[in-house]
Amino acid sequence: MKRIGLLTSGGDAPGMNAAIRAVVRTAIYYGMEVYGIQRGYSGLMDDDMIPMEMRSVSNIVQCGGTKLRTARCLEMLTVEGQKKAVDTIKRRGIEGLVVIGGDGSFRGAKVLSETYGIPTIGIPGTIDNDLEYTDYTLGFDTAVNTCLDIINKLRDTMTSHERISVVEVMGRHCGDIALYSGIASGAEIIVVPEIKFNLDDIVMRINRSRASGKHSNIIVVAEGVMSADEFAKQLQPYTSYPVRPTCIGHVQRGGSPSMADRMLAAQFGNKAVRLLKDGIGNRVVGIKDNKIIDMDIIEAVSMKKVFNHELYETLQMISM
Repeated sequence: MKRIGLLTSGGDAPGMNAAIRAVVRTAIYYGMEVYGIQRGYSGLMDDDMIPMEMRSVSNIVQCGGTKLRTARCLEMLTVEGQKKAVDTIKRRGIEGLVVIGGDGSFRGAKVLSETYGIPTIGIPGTIDNDLEYTDYTLGFDTAVNTCLDIINKLRDTMTSHERISVVEVMGRHCGDIALYSGIASGAEIIVVPEIKFNLDDIVMRINRSRASGKHSNIIVVAEGVMSADEFAKQLQPYTSYPVRPTCIGHVQRGGSPSMADRMLAAQFGNKAVRLLKDGIGNRVVGIKDNKIIDMDIIEAVSMKKVFNHELYETLQMISM
């Protein structure tokens, strides 16, 4: 394989630039040409791409966002859009493709591999950590640490005023950001889409913690349940303590990637190129039991994310 394409698609995630760097430099090591496709699948359809050299990816390993920019592309769901993408690939002489993104991006990669025979490798880049086949997705660790830093600061001011803080984090269908940031920050309560919450139980836990001497409470709510504003309005009539909502928002997507995400990016990018070099496509890379793995993309996207109930139970035991 002599020429490959590379794109980032869907929501951006910290570590995408580090993965771009790893893909480009590994490909050059093996004597391949790399074309960076701008704005995801939209750029692929519009033939918006640039050749990438060793220096094209200098000084980006520490940068958040994506150098190639990204977009959500509904046209890729249509046969017409797919054929436009394939026409560009063939016209440019691209023999393989690396797609960095989440579940929706992988479905586009699956179509290119399965229907049109273009070897495609997926790298899981999404802060939600909502792909079951891999223990962690690129960007998740950084996003959780961003939330953790903000929750720590909120704890200071909530304790000073003896308030309850409702903190909304990202996670439309997957509560992992809420779960991990909540446990790591010592939050008393975590509300996730996977488990139905009971307001009476939440009030009981708040009262019990106050009776034991606590002067504040942190409730972490995943956006897929409801907004922080909505939750605070529901809770306030049931408690005499002031309730203050905070939505962390898109700051979770930005920022310099953590060491863990930079390491994942390096290994994911390197593995993706080595698979293409060997003529292997229709795969995704990931990490399982601390080992870099690859899996059939069709099998990977069909796996339903399983919520970690054991971790959730851990919170119930230690957040008194």
